Amino acid sequence: MLIKRKEFLQVGSLATASIMLPKFLKAFERKHMAPPGNKVVVVLQLSGGNDGLNTVIPFRNDLYYKARPALGIKQTEALAITDEVGLHPALTGLQELFHDGSMGIINSVGYPNPDRSHFRSMDIWHAASQSEQYWNTGWIGRYLDAQCRHCDKPTQAIEMDDILSLALKGKDMNGIAVKDPKRLYGTSNEKFFKDVLQQHNTNAEEPVDYLYKTLAQTLSSADYIFKQSRLHPTGAEYPSTELGNSFKTIASLIFSDINTRVYYVSLGSFDTHVNQPAQQQKLFTEMNNAVAAFVRDLKQNNRFEDVLLFTFSEFGRRVQQNASRGTDHGTANNMFLISGGLKQKGLINAVSNLADLQDGDLKYTVDFKNVYATVLNKWLDADDKSILGKSYEYMGFV
Repeated sequence: MLIKRKEFLQVGSLATASIMLPKFLKAFERKHMAPPGNKVVVVLQLSGGNDGLNTVIPFRNDLYYKARPALGIKQTEALAITDEVGLHPALTGLQELFHDGSMGIINSVGYPNPDRSHFRSMDIWHAASQSEQYWNTGWIGRYLDAQCRHCDKPTQAIEMDDILSLALKGKDMNGIAVKDPKRLYGTSNEKFFKDVLQQHNTNAEEPVDYLYKTLAQTLSSADYIFKQSRLHPTGAEYPSTELGNSFKTIASLIFSDINTRVYYVSLGSFDTHVNQPAQQQKLFTEMNNAVAAFVRDLKQNNRFEDVLLFTFSEFGRRVQQNASRGTDHGTANNMFLISGGLKQKGLINAVSNLADLQDGDLKYTVDFKNVYATVLNKWLDADDKSILGKSYEYMGFV
């Protein structure tokens, strides 16, 4: 059978792992047990630039309501977490986590010389670069490069999507993009892909050889991930949303003996230039219900102490509302930390100072790379300095 070049290139959507050594294919036959208490990170990306000021609400600050006469969330509607601050009304489950000591909030997170472009700012967050640096590898990808050269299975980082983000792309190793393990398993076992591999001469020295190796390893990964997801499928009830399904899959994989240390999932779009209240309410309801179900599941299976979930968005929004009942691109934002293993809980630092703005934007006081360094060093036991390219100050939340 002759495989046309166009058909072969379609395989690219499956090929998301980059170490193609033949030994990896046989490694999938060996049993691999994750050590007890294996620490796991779950990254929840709020794509599009979430409005942090209507997420963590300074409801006793008159400047907030002066800047947002139509968009400001009333004190009676905000979910109080302190005498001065509340959460968005849709975040009921996160309010409970805050009060039971399972959540921390870092305010005014950003980076020097912020960029208001979605694509550029997201690249900076994914790469963990300075704003003037252009890197083609991500911070999780470089973690894989550092930690997984001798891993028997290249599944240490999984993104719940069909396309792999820059964050999970390394120089030598990449994460795996899997939105639905069952669907990917079914696709990988289609006759077309098996024919591609069978007709390829693995000893050939040709430019496309690595693509065949990529395909072979990805198909093996798909088989492994699917089988692991079925070992201990969660019986918990999750919302029937895309994010709910993703967290249900992540939970099932965590409860299995898969070696995955990092899971990555996205929700969006939070680009609320127009009619912000309805869009943020919709997305936060989906986030709240999915995260609450996930945490309940982890607690019931005694894994909440081992899992750290954190949220981020590429930037926040302007303090001043616009004329379309929305907000435009801003800078600093907040991050949520959720885990049974937090050492610092509640409001980890002060909310943003609305009386001290930079060109109408919130000033950052915490570099997001300090958060990454802390997660890498203290949670994943990795060499954060080599992964991030320099030393950053550790924080005390874990």
